Amino acid sequence: MERMIFATGNPGKMKEIRMILEGIGVPVVSMKEAGITAEIEENGRSFEENAVIKAKAVMELSGEIVLADDSGLEIDYLKGAPGIYSARYMGEDTSYDIKNAEILRQLEGVPDEERTARFVCVIACAFPDGTVLTSRGVMEGIIAHEIKGENGFGYDPVFYLPEYGCTSAEISPEQKNELSHRGKALRQMKEQLEGMPGFGGAAGGNAEI
Repeated sequence: MERMIFATGNPGKMKEIRMILEGIGVPVVSMKEAGITAEIEENGRSFEENAVIKAKAVMELSGEIVLADDSGLEIDYLKGAPGIYSARYMGEDTSYDIKNAEILRQLEGVPDEERTARFVCVIACAFPDGTVLTSRGVMEGIIAHEIKGENGFGYDPVFYLPEYGCTSAEISPEQKNELSHRGKALRQMKEQLEGMPGFGGAAGGNAEI
């Protein structure tokens, strides 16, 4: 087995993925690095369904083992929104500066006890033989009162971690990988993969192609 493909073009996400999957024994490359371009319709009704849809679609295009994730921010005050539509919230081309500002606007004046939220991530791994594995991770927090932090991406600057006194964009990448929804889901997936033939060797999971 030469590599696995992760169905994303997000460089920030790929950096996290490679850090966490390091040591898996198989290099992990992005769709762009694998030379795959595809518009995949994420029409599932849950994070699990969307992750499996993406992983299967790229696996069928490439004939290789493919990992995919679907993740998002659930805000209780907004009845779980933006949820599975997090990436498409206010339009896919809308900057996260604008999205985050709009979330803060909608929660203006709302007390901390009603600002509860969580990041959810589901990882799916699709194999050419039809096998599909999934894992799920959650990170609980609240919506901050202002945008803060430069280390994260997406909604990180408005996601506040009360026990650390900062947003998830203010903690170090290493600490975020320990705490984050994606880190938890990836570690669960890594454990599943390491129990399968061809995984868990000495080759670096952060190899570039």
